[in-house]
Amino acid sequence: MPTTLSTTDTAPERDVFWERYKKEVMAVLILALLAVAGYGGYRLYSDRQANAAATMLASAKTPPDFQKVISDYPGTPSGGSAYLLLADAQRNEKKFSEANATLQTFLDKFPKHELAGTARLAIAGNLEAMGKKDDALTAYERLVSGDPHGFTAPIALYSQIHLFKEKKQIEDARRVCETIKSQYPQSRLVADAEYQLRLLKVDSLPVPPPAPPPTIAAPPAVS
Repeated sequence: MPTTLSTTDTAPERDVFWERYKKEVMAVLILALLAVAGYGGYRLYSDRQANAAATMLASAKTPPDFQKVISDYPGTPSGGSAYLLLADAQRNEKKFSEANATLQTFLDKFPKHELAGTARLAIAGNLEAMGKKDDALTAYERLVSGDPHGFTAPIALYSQIHLFKEKKQIEDARRVCETIKSQYPQSRLVADAEYQLRLLKVDSLPVPPPAPPPTIAAPPAVS
């Protein structure tokens, strides 16, 4: 019959293992405790930084205020939001080049930020405001191709329509409208795209020749 080992039978083996490896085991435990303590300290520091940054951002009103949040808390979520608010303030002051520089810095530092698409959309809008229509059109197209499922994609598509119309590229404008309808059926811009399609159909109709002037009746003969 197989012999069943009791707890007391294995106790010497545990004692031998502990005596042989206790230094290594203790070292691993100490390292684990230090790692947990360090992570907890880091989280506490990060939380304090994030809370302080959020408090400062809540009271920020002017470009220098936003810049201070960026300088004091560069790696926090509020620091990232401060870039966007600073760029918006610069745009309101018609400083479109400065706004785009701020937005590009934001994208460089926070490429995976949830508002990265919004920043790219704002860059395209600023280019358009500066009269750089071709650059703006390219920026809108890159935004759609780079993040076709993002919430800014249908907005970037719709923003292309009037640019294509200005360039007399009616077929491209019509294609954009159809893309919005087919790929973003839940978007609120579908109704606007359908309206633009109707306008484009009217614009593409041939212009009838002007009507001839009415015939002037000859004056009655004098008897």
